Amino acid sequence: MAGAGRKRVVLGGLALAALLGGANAGWGWWTEGRFLETTEDAYILADIAPISAKISGYVRDLPVGNNQPVKTGDVLAVLEDSDYRARVDQAAAGVAAQRAALASNDARLAWQRSVIEQARAGVVSAEAELRRAALELERTRSLTADAWATRQRLEVVTADHAKAVAALSRAKAALTAESDQLGVIQAQRREVEAGLQQAEAQLVLARTDLGHTVVRAPIDGVVGNRLAQLGVLARPGLQLMVVVPLGALYVDANFKETQLRHMRPGQSARVSVDAFPDLDLAGTVGSFAPASGSRFSLLPPENATGNFTKIVQRVPVRIFLPPSSGLRPGLSVVVSVDTRGGG
Repeated sequence: MAGAGRKRVVLGGLALAALLGGANAGWGWWTEGRFLETTEDAYILADIAPISAKISGYVRDLPVGNNQPVKTGDVLAVLEDSDYRARVDQAAAGVAAQRAALASNDARLAWQRSVIEQARAGVVSAEAELRRAALELERTRSLTADAWATRQRLEVVTADHAKAVAALSRAKAALTAESDQLGVIQAQRREVEAGLQQAEAQLVLARTDLGHTVVRAPIDGVVGNRLAQLGVLARPGLQLMVVVPLGALYVDANFKETQLRHMRPGQSARVSVDAFPDLDLAGTVGSFAPASGSRFSLLPPENATGNFTKIVQRVPVRIFLPPSSGLRPGLSVVVSVDTRGGG
């Protein structure tokens, strides 16, 4: 009888413990669990920067190796630059030639303006001479009419007047020609200025290409997947290495479409990393993909073929993480989002 009593006590204790445990679990679910949306389809990612040369050239130096931390602006690779230095010298010589041509044109312009002033003075002189000849002709005609001057004198004065008229015409024609020549020289100057701008642009391009012989890190991070080797011909678009920004990691968590109803940007999230079971990270919901993951696949599903099977779709949700050490892109994580807060 005593044993039966103890058995009933033990069973009653177990029942009470189970009841209390169930009540506690139920309270936890009611107060918190029902607001959590969890997925294991989540991975740590980063905006990895592929490094390639902007110009073609043989790799001369590789000052960094795999897994080496680098800062923005650090030298990652150096290409052979002798050809590009020669192009810079060639472009600089072209600029110097155009500037010399521009200086010569300026000198011609100054000389032409002095010639025009001289021709304008010739016109003024010819006009004065014509006025004098006209007055002399008028006086001589008057004197000849009164028999105070001979007929021969009138003929000489008339000839002088005609010469003065012709001289004025020549002076005006010369002024017009020299003025037109000034326009030609000014047009040539504009052409030289355009040539100078083109030469300066070519010099800038040559210097830019020379600067591109040194490949630098665009971001802070760690070098990985270094494919470049000394002597390899680097070309635009050919990946030399990558830089992984380990200080700017995030998580892309693929939630079911049925889990997104109450999810908003700004809500808090807990991130558990499979590789570090004791590590629990606090994250924040950042944004939602504009379409489900299947729509971004290489061959999106086509449901108008008559063999439709409804499948719950998943939508990538971006989770922002605080800076932390030890994590790497590609690690698997478990994400739980608390849907009680946020916008």
